[in-house]
Amino acid sequence: MTGGKALPAVSGPRDGEPVGGAREHAVQVLTAAFREDVLLRWLAPEHPDRMFASVVAESAAAGGLDVLDGAAAVWLAWSTQDAEADEPPGPRPSARLSTYLAAAAMRHPKDRPHTTLQFLGVHPAHQGRGLGTALLVRGLARADAAGLPAYLEVDSPRNAGWYARHGFAPLGDPIVLPDGPTIQPMWREPASAFPAGSGRGRP
Repeated sequence: MTGGKALPAVSGPRDGEPVGGAREHAVQVLTAAFREDVLLRWLAPEHPDRMFASVVAESAAAGGLDVLDGAAAVWLAWSTQDAEADEPPGPRPSARLSTYLAAAAMRHPKDRPHTTLQFLGVHPAHQGRGLGTALLVRGLARADAAGLPAYLEVDSPRNAGWYARHGFAPLGDPIVLPDGPTIQPMWREPASAFPAGSGRGRP
């Protein structure tokens, strides 16, 4: 998945947040939340938790992991220097993961620093309580305060519509994976970049 430095951590736990074991909690939440996700089933049908563990650890180490009791958001910030960075050491990715990473890298914006929402998930037992919205709003507020745009990818029209209501817009054509799902990149300018009542989009 996309590498880079994460946004500053939220200061201190809030009501309903796990105090300890945030990484483990995030991996458990995301594994349950994405159990039926078409992209994750295509990428890692047998052990999706291993993929989550890797990106959660990267985000947590840099302060970008955001958790509530039953929900988790994984943020990674991206700088223009990341475009020239060497591939990080680690296990060789599977053929499908390599295909996805190559396709996503070609479309990932490289000309401006921004933050990437790598994963946002709510455990099925906690859905319908507004936890996902709370985490998204919290992360976007941090991005807005830093003057950073935000980037993400979705694999369903329903999710695209939900993110659109929070200021994201489609970024170019969808990514079509061979024998796999279609992924739509989305982009959101920081709220401070627009006067009240104007639309958002990437120039």
